[in-house]
Amino acid sequence: MSSNPSQGFGTRAIHAGQAPDPSTGAICVPIYQTSTFVQKSPGVVVEEYDYSRAANPTRKAFEDNIASLEQGKHGLAFSSGVAATGVVLHLLSAGDHVVLCDDVYGGTNRLFHHVFAQLGIEITLVDMTDLEATKGAFKPNTKLVWAETPTNPTLKIIDIEAVSALAKSHGAIMAVDNTFCSPYLQNPLTLGADIVCHSTTKYIGGHSDAIGGVLITSDDELYKRMKFIQLSEGAVPGIQECFLFLRSTKTLHIRMERHCENAMKVARHLEAHPKVDRVVYPGLESHPQHDIAKKQMHGFGGMVTIYLKGGLDESRAMLEKVRIFALAESLGGVESLIEHPAIMTHASVPADQRAKLGITDNLIRLSVGIEDIDDIIADLDQAIG
Repeated sequence: MSSNPSQGFGTRAIHAGQAPDPSTGAICVPIYQTSTFVQKSPGVVVEEYDYSRAANPTRKAFEDNIASLEQGKHGLAFSSGVAATGVVLHLLSAGDHVVLCDDVYGGTNRLFHHVFAQLGIEITLVDMTDLEATKGAFKPNTKLVWAETPTNPTLKIIDIEAVSALAKSHGAIMAVDNTFCSPYLQNPLTLGADIVCHSTTKYIGGHSDAIGGVLITSDDELYKRMKFIQLSEGAVPGIQECFLFLRSTKTLHIRMERHCENAMKVARHLEAHPKVDRVVYPGLESHPQHDIAKKQMHGFGGMVTIYLKGGLDESRAMLEKVRIFALAESLGGVESLIEHPAIMTHASVPADQRAKLGITDNLIRLSVGIEDIDDIIADLDQAIG
């Protein structure tokens, strides 16, 4: 019972990194609930296991599994998505410059501008759907390009291959936050990226019951540097969380297919709704980067952004009426979630930046779950009125 890179996604999701336990034959990787490991002699350890902050067999199984799914060589797991992001930023030194896509998760924006900028990291925001503007954002000291695609919450699609080529031509590391897609829908490493980041809290976990993050790379030197930071900072996930994420990757491909199917139906339905001003979904022909999405994604995801007709009052009324959708931050769970980015997930983004991005009072972000589609649409209709 093993896997290799030539096997299909579903096979690797279930088997990669997850050989049966050699001592018992248990088909699920055990929860190694231990902080330390006994050594046969001082410094003589079994594989790399001496202390669970450094490595743990349950975590290692998850890291190997997610690396396989992203078609990468190395995986590293963390206690949250922003903890993983912070490790990438720790590859930089004071005076280094980052090109950052302008529409990112609010927590990412906060981490870059209110934590690492204070340590001497210079940041330039740019709309990475505009390649000429992106070219102009590079400086002689640019060391990192950070892209998120689809972006959060306006769902812009960045051409990973094109921006990765720009990063390479300037000697910069290219990192892609792939959270909205999951490894099933998009593999940035195959498009030229050096590092892929996920909040595993979202689609990889998929059940709204665990918080975590991962980094994946095929670059041995980058892996060694990030592994050292993981060991030194210690922002590693609990072993229970690693077990839950391994449980969840086994069904990732099945869940993502249903998320995509439901989201497309929701997008098309709301596109024709008289009280909806605009729908943004990469699978719609009306999306400005629809052709790029078709080129680099294997499906269009479960996230839909809508602009209601009206303003904050209309948005608040809708959000207070939903019954199947849960009004909550986060996304990617089996249940449908709905939120108001300007007040909730992106409240920490400066108001002028939100306005420039189009994160307005009538913008609503939907994480379409895997419930029966007729019930999802009926709930939206009754809430919108």
